[in-house]
Amino acid sequence: MKTKAFAAVLLLAMGAAQAQVYPVRPVRAIVGFAAGGQIDAITRIVTAKMAENLRQPIVVENRPGAGNTIGMTAVAKAEPDGYTILVNSSSHTIVPATYGSLAFDTVRDFTPIIPLANMATVLVVSPSKGYKSVADLVAAAKAKPGAMNYSTAGAGNFSHFASEVFRLAAGFEAVHVPSKGAPEALTEVLAERVDFFFSPLILALPFLKEGKLQALAVSGSRRATALPDVPTTAEAGYPRSEYNFWVGVFAPAKTPAAVIDRLHQETLAAAQNTAVRERLAKLGADPMLLSPAIFAQLVRDEVAINTRIAAAAGLKSN
Repeated sequence: MKTKAFAAVLLLAMGAAQAQVYPVRPVRAIVGFAAGGQIDAITRIVTAKMAENLRQPIVVENRPGAGNTIGMTAVAKAEPDGYTILVNSSSHTIVPATYGSLAFDTVRDFTPIIPLANMATVLVVSPSKGYKSVADLVAAAKAKPGAMNYSTAGAGNFSHFASEVFRLAAGFEAVHVPSKGAPEALTEVLAERVDFFFSPLILALPFLKEGKLQALAVSGSRRATALPDVPTTAEAGYPRSEYNFWVGVFAPAKTPAAVIDRLHQETLAAAQNTAVRERLAKLGADPMLLSPAIFAQLVRDEVAINTRIAAAAGLKSN
Protein backbone atom coordinates (compact mmCIF):
# COMPACT_ATOMS: atom_id res chain seq x y z
CA MET A 1 0.00 0.00 0.00
CA LYS A 2 2.81 2.39 0.90
CA THR A 3 4.46 1.67 -2.45
CA LYS A 4 1.23 2.47 -4.32
CA ALA A 5 0.73 5.66 -2.33
CA PHE A 6 4.30 6.75 -3.03
CA ALA A 7 3.83 6.03 -6.75
CA ALA A 8 0.65 8.09 -6.83
CA VAL A 9 2.36 11.03 -5.11
CA LEU A 10 5.29 10.74 -7.50
CA LEU A 11 2.98 10.84 -10.54
CA LEU A 12 1.22 13.92 -9.20
CA ALA A 13 4.54 15.61 -8.59
CA MET A 14 5.74 14.76 -12.08
CA GLY A 15 2.51 16.13 -13.58
CA ALA A 16 2.86 19.37 -11.62
CA ALA A 17 6.48 19.74 -12.68
CA GLN A 18 5.56 19.14 -16.31
CA ALA A 19 2.87 21.81 -16.15
CA GLN A 20 5.34 24.29 -14.65
CA VAL A 21 7.88 23.88 -17.44
CA TYR A 22 5.43 23.32 -20.31
CA PRO A 23 5.90 24.41 -23.03
CA VAL A 24 9.63 24.38 -23.71
CA ARG A 25 9.29 24.38 -27.51
CA PRO A 26 6.78 25.53 -30.15
CA VAL A 27 3.27 24.09 -30.12
CA ARG A 28 1.68 22.92 -33.36
CA ALA A 29 -2.03 23.72 -33.87
CA ILE A 30 -3.53 21.63 -36.67
CA VAL A 31 -6.62 23.10 -38.35
CA GLY A 32 -8.71 20.89 -40.61
CA PHE A 33 -9.77 23.86 -42.75
CA ALA A 34 -8.11 25.91 -45.47
CA ALA A 35 -6.18 29.07 -44.61
CA GLY A 36 -8.13 32.32 -44.84
CA GLY A 37 -11.50 30.98 -43.73
CA GLN A 38 -13.50 31.85 -40.63
CA ILE A 39 -12.22 28.98 -38.48
CA ASP A 40 -8.63 29.57 -39.56
CA ALA A 41 -8.98 33.26 -38.68
CA ILE A 42 -10.43 32.49 -35.24
CA THR A 43 -7.59 30.05 -34.60
CA ARG A 44 -4.88 32.53 -35.53
CA ILE A 45 -6.40 35.35 -33.46
CA VAL A 46 -6.61 33.25 -30.28
CA THR A 47 -3.36 31.31 -30.64
CA ALA A 48 -1.40 34.52 -31.30
CA LYS A 49 -2.46 35.79 -27.88
CA MET A 50 -1.81 32.39 -26.31
CA ALA A 51 1.71 32.37 -27.71
CA GLU A 52 2.43 35.69 -26.00
CA ASN A 53 1.40 34.28 -22.64
CA LEU A 54 3.11 30.91 -23.12
CA ARG A 55 6.28 32.58 -24.45
CA GLN A 56 6.48 29.94 -27.16
CA PRO A 57 5.32 30.10 -30.79
CA ILE A 58 2.12 28.33 -31.75
CA VAL A 59 2.48 27.25 -35.37
CA VAL A 60 -0.85 26.94 -37.19
CA GLU A 61 -0.81 24.12 -39.72
CA ASN A 62 -3.75 23.82 -42.13
CA ARG A 63 -4.68 20.29 -43.16
CA PRO A 64 -8.04 20.55 -44.95
CA GLY A 65 -9.86 17.78 -46.73
CA ALA A 66 -11.91 14.62 -46.24
CA GLY A 67 -14.38 16.27 -43.92
CA ASN A 68 -11.61 17.35 -41.51
CA THR A 69 -10.55 13.73 -40.98
CA ILE A 70 -7.03 14.38 -42.30
CA GLY A 71 -6.28 16.84 -39.50
CA MET A 72 -8.14 14.74 -36.95
CA THR A 73 -6.14 11.63 -37.85
CA ALA A 74 -2.83 13.52 -37.50
CA VAL A 75 -3.70 14.71 -33.99
CA ALA A 76 -5.22 11.42 -32.85
CA LYS A 77 -1.94 9.68 -33.69
CA ALA A 78 0.38 12.42 -32.35
CA GLU A 79 2.38 12.14 -29.16
CA PRO A 80 0.15 13.08 -26.19
CA ASP A 81 2.58 15.65 -24.84
CA GLY A 82 0.72 18.93 -25.43
CA TYR A 83 2.85 19.97 -28.41
CA THR A 84 0.23 19.00 -31.01
CA ILE A 85 -3.33 20.26 -30.65
CA LEU A 86 -6.35 20.26 -32.91
CA VAL A 87 -8.67 23.16 -33.66
CA ASN A 88 -11.88 21.80 -35.13
CA SER A 89 -15.49 22.82 -35.63
CA SER A 90 -18.62 20.99 -34.54
CA SER A 91 -17.98 18.79 -37.57
CA HIS A 92 -15.87 16.93 -34.98
CA THR A 93 -19.13 15.36 -33.81
CA ILE A 94 -20.59 14.93 -37.31
CA VAL A 95 -17.76 12.76 -38.64
CA PRO A 96 -18.60 9.60 -36.66
CA ALA A 97 -22.24 9.94 -37.72
CA THR A 98 -21.55 10.21 -41.44
CA TYR A 99 -18.32 8.28 -42.11
CA GLY A 100 -18.49 4.50 -42.13
CA SER A 101 -14.81 3.90 -41.38
CA LEU A 102 -12.34 6.10 -39.51
CA ALA A 103 -8.74 5.70 -38.39
CA PHE A 104 -9.66 7.06 -34.96
CA ASP A 105 -12.46 7.20 -32.40
CA THR A 106 -13.85 10.71 -32.10
CA VAL A 107 -14.53 10.40 -28.37
CA ARG A 108 -11.88 7.97 -27.18
CA ASP A 109 -8.85 9.35 -29.07
CA PHE A 110 -9.19 13.04 -28.17
CA THR A 111 -9.23 15.10 -24.98
CA PRO A 112 -11.47 18.19 -25.32
CA ILE A 113 -9.79 21.32 -23.94
CA ILE A 114 -12.19 24.21 -24.57
CA PRO A 115 -14.65 25.53 -27.17
CA LEU A 116 -13.46 28.93 -28.41
CA ALA A 117 -16.69 30.30 -29.80
CA ASN A 118 -20.12 29.62 -31.20
CA MET A 119 -20.38 30.80 -34.79
CA ALA A 120 -23.87 32.08 -35.40
CA THR A 121 -25.78 30.37 -38.20
CA VAL A 122 -28.82 32.24 -39.47
CA LEU A 123 -31.90 30.98 -41.32
CA VAL A 124 -32.18 33.32 -44.32
CA VAL A 125 -34.76 33.70 -47.08
CA SER A 126 -35.33 36.09 -49.94
CA PRO A 127 -37.69 38.93 -48.94
CA SER A 128 -39.64 38.25 -52.14
CA LYS A 129 -40.82 34.94 -50.67
CA GLY A 130 -43.03 36.86 -48.27
CA TYR A 131 -42.10 34.89 -45.13
CA LYS A 132 -42.25 37.19 -42.10
CA SER A 133 -41.53 34.49 -39.53
CA VAL A 134 -40.37 30.92 -39.11
CA ALA A 135 -44.02 29.92 -38.69
CA ASP A 136 -44.77 31.36 -42.15
CA LEU A 137 -41.99 29.27 -43.69
CA VAL A 138 -43.12 26.09 -41.97
CA ALA A 139 -46.77 26.68 -42.89
CA ALA A 140 -45.84 27.14 -46.55
CA ALA A 141 -43.79 23.94 -46.50
CA LYS A 142 -46.62 21.95 -44.94
CA ALA A 143 -49.18 23.37 -47.35
CA LYS A 144 -47.29 21.84 -50.31
CA PRO A 145 -45.32 18.81 -49.02
CA GLY A 146 -42.03 18.39 -50.88
CA ALA A 147 -42.35 21.60 -52.89
CA MET A 148 -39.97 23.60 -50.68
CA ASN A 149 -36.21 23.29 -51.07
CA TYR A 150 -33.12 24.42 -49.17
CA SER A 151 -29.46 24.89 -49.98
CA THR A 152 -26.46 23.76 -47.95
CA ALA A 153 -22.71 24.19 -48.13
CA GLY A 154 -22.47 20.49 -48.99
CA ALA A 155 -23.92 17.11 -48.06
CA GLY A 156 -23.13 16.25 -44.45
CA ASN A 157 -21.91 19.80 -43.82
CA PHE A 158 -22.84 21.82 -40.70
CA SER A 159 -25.52 23.67 -42.69
CA HIS A 160 -27.00 20.34 -43.79
CA PHE A 161 -27.27 19.18 -40.18
CA ALA A 162 -28.70 22.52 -39.05
CA SER A 163 -31.33 22.27 -41.79
CA GLU A 164 -32.24 18.68 -41.01
CA VAL A 165 -32.45 19.24 -37.26
CA PHE A 166 -34.79 22.16 -37.90
CA ARG A 167 -36.82 20.37 -40.57
CA LEU A 168 -37.36 17.27 -38.43
CA ALA A 169 -38.26 19.36 -35.37
CA ALA A 170 -40.76 21.42 -37.39
CA GLY A 171 -42.15 18.34 -39.15
CA PHE A 172 -42.09 19.23 -42.84
CA GLU A 173 -40.64 17.85 -46.06
CA ALA A 174 -38.12 19.74 -48.21
CA VAL A 175 -35.72 18.99 -51.05
CA HIS A 176 -31.99 19.27 -50.34
CA VAL A 177 -29.96 21.27 -52.89
CA PRO A 178 -26.26 20.80 -52.00
CA SER A 179 -23.71 23.40 -53.10
CA LYS A 180 -19.92 23.48 -53.29
CA GLY A 181 -19.69 25.88 -50.37
CA ALA A 182 -21.52 28.46 -48.28
CA PRO A 183 -21.09 31.37 -50.76
CA GLU A 184 -22.67 29.34 -53.56
CA ALA A 185 -25.49 28.18 -51.26
CA LEU A 186 -26.21 31.78 -50.29
CA THR A 187 -26.23 32.81 -53.95
CA GLU A 188 -28.99 30.26 -54.57
CA VAL A 189 -31.18 32.05 -52.00
CA LEU A 190 -30.35 35.49 -53.40
CA ALA A 191 -31.25 34.27 -56.89
CA GLU A 192 -34.52 32.86 -55.49
CA ARG A 193 -33.74 29.39 -56.80
CA VAL A 194 -34.02 27.90 -53.28
CA ASP A 195 -36.27 28.79 -50.37
CA PHE A 196 -33.90 28.89 -47.39
CA PHE A 197 -30.37 28.38 -46.17
CA PHE A 198 -28.74 28.22 -42.73
CA SER A 199 -25.88 30.59 -43.50
CA PRO A 200 -22.82 31.56 -41.46
CA LEU A 201 -23.76 34.96 -40.06
CA ILE A 202 -20.53 36.62 -41.22
CA LEU A 203 -21.41 35.70 -44.82
CA ALA A 204 -25.05 36.76 -44.70
CA LEU A 205 -24.69 39.96 -42.66
CA PRO A 206 -23.89 42.37 -45.54
CA PHE A 207 -26.96 41.16 -47.48
CA LEU A 208 -29.14 41.42 -44.38
CA LYS A 209 -28.06 45.03 -43.89
CA GLU A 210 -28.82 45.81 -47.53
CA GLY A 211 -32.28 44.20 -47.30
CA LYS A 212 -31.43 41.59 -49.94
CA LEU A 213 -31.96 38.80 -47.41
CA GLN A 214 -34.28 38.37 -44.46
CA ALA A 215 -33.26 36.63 -41.21
CA LEU A 216 -36.02 34.49 -39.70
CA ALA A 217 -34.05 32.83 -36.88
CA VAL A 218 -30.65 31.68 -35.69
CA SER A 219 -29.97 28.00 -35.20
CA GLY A 220 -28.01 28.13 -31.94
CA SER A 221 -29.04 27.82 -28.32
CA ARG A 222 -28.69 31.59 -27.84
CA ARG A 223 -29.40 34.67 -29.93
CA ALA A 224 -26.50 36.05 -31.93
CA THR A 225 -24.88 39.20 -30.55
CA ALA A 226 -24.97 40.75 -34.01
CA LEU A 227 -28.70 39.98 -34.43
CA PRO A 228 -30.20 40.58 -30.97
CA ASP A 229 -33.76 40.94 -32.31
CA VAL A 230 -33.73 37.67 -34.26
CA PRO A 231 -35.05 34.69 -32.25
CA THR A 232 -33.56 31.23 -32.07
CA THR A 233 -35.51 28.49 -33.86
CA ALA A 234 -36.52 27.17 -30.43
CA GLU A 235 -37.79 30.60 -29.38
CA ALA A 236 -39.73 30.72 -32.65
CA GLY A 237 -41.75 27.76 -31.42
CA TYR A 238 -39.79 24.66 -32.46
CA PRO A 239 -38.24 22.83 -29.48
CA ARG A 240 -35.18 20.65 -30.06
CA SER A 241 -34.46 22.48 -33.32
CA GLU A 242 -31.23 24.18 -32.21
CA TYR A 243 -27.87 23.41 -33.78
CA ASN A 244 -24.68 25.04 -32.48
CA PHE A 245 -21.82 25.54 -34.91
CA TRP A 246 -18.79 25.87 -32.63
CA VAL A 247 -15.02 25.84 -32.92
CA GLY A 248 -13.00 24.16 -30.20
CA VAL A 249 -9.58 22.90 -29.14
CA PHE A 250 -8.60 19.26 -28.59
CA ALA A 251 -5.48 17.33 -27.62
CA PRO A 252 -4.59 13.68 -28.23
CA ALA A 253 -6.00 11.30 -25.64
CA LYS A 254 -3.70 10.57 -22.66
CA THR A 255 -2.22 14.07 -22.70
CA PRO A 256 -1.32 14.74 -19.03
CA ALA A 257 -4.11 16.41 -17.07
CA ALA A 258 -1.74 19.14 -15.88
CA VAL A 259 -0.93 20.05 -19.50
CA ILE A 260 -4.62 20.03 -20.45
CA ASP A 261 -5.30 22.37 -17.55
CA ARG A 262 -2.49 24.73 -18.63
CA LEU A 263 -3.76 24.81 -22.21
CA HIS A 264 -7.31 25.39 -21.00
CA GLN A 265 -6.30 28.28 -18.74
CA GLU A 266 -4.14 29.94 -21.38
CA THR A 267 -6.79 29.55 -24.10
CA LEU A 268 -9.44 30.91 -21.74
CA ALA A 269 -7.29 33.92 -20.88
CA ALA A 270 -6.60 34.62 -24.55
CA ALA A 271 -10.25 34.31 -25.58
CA GLN A 272 -11.32 36.67 -22.77
CA ASN A 273 -8.85 39.35 -23.79
CA THR A 274 -10.79 42.47 -24.81
CA ALA A 275 -9.01 42.96 -28.12
CA VAL A 276 -9.41 39.29 -29.00
CA ARG A 277 -13.12 39.35 -28.17
CA GLU A 278 -13.64 42.38 -30.37
CA ARG A 279 -11.88 40.74 -33.30
CA LEU A 280 -13.89 37.52 -32.85
CA ALA A 281 -17.15 39.48 -32.73
CA LYS A 282 -16.36 40.93 -36.16
CA LEU A 283 -16.17 37.35 -37.43
CA GLY A 284 -19.64 36.56 -36.09
CA ALA A 285 -18.22 34.46 -33.25
CA ASP A 286 -19.76 34.63 -29.77
CA PRO A 287 -17.91 33.33 -26.66
CA MET A 288 -18.58 29.70 -25.71
CA LEU A 289 -16.05 29.10 -22.96
CA LEU A 290 -16.62 25.80 -21.15
CA SER A 291 -14.53 23.65 -18.83
CA PRO A 292 -12.84 20.55 -20.29
CA ALA A 293 -15.31 18.28 -18.47
CA ILE A 294 -18.40 20.12 -19.72
CA PHE A 295 -16.98 20.35 -23.23
CA ALA A 296 -16.27 16.60 -23.19
CA GLN A 297 -19.88 15.91 -22.21
CA LEU A 298 -21.12 18.21 -24.96
CA VAL A 299 -19.03 16.29 -27.51
CA ARG A 300 -20.41 12.94 -26.32
CA ASP A 301 -23.98 14.23 -26.41
CA GLU A 302 -23.58 15.72 -29.89
CA VAL A 303 -22.09 12.52 -31.30
CA ALA A 304 -25.15 10.61 -30.08
CA ILE A 305 -27.61 13.25 -31.37
CA ASN A 306 -25.89 13.61 -34.75
CA THR A 307 -25.87 9.84 -35.20
CA ARG A 308 -29.64 9.77 -34.74
CA ILE A 309 -30.13 12.76 -37.07
CA ALA A 310 -27.91 11.22 -39.76
CA ALA A 311 -29.86 7.95 -39.58
CA ALA A 312 -33.23 9.72 -39.75
CA ALA A 313 -32.19 11.90 -42.69
CA GLY A 314 -30.05 9.30 -44.46
CA LEU A 315 -26.92 11.46 -44.31
CA LYS A 316 -23.67 9.81 -45.38
CA SER A 317 -20.29 11.17 -46.54
CA ASN A 318 -18.23 9.55 -49.24
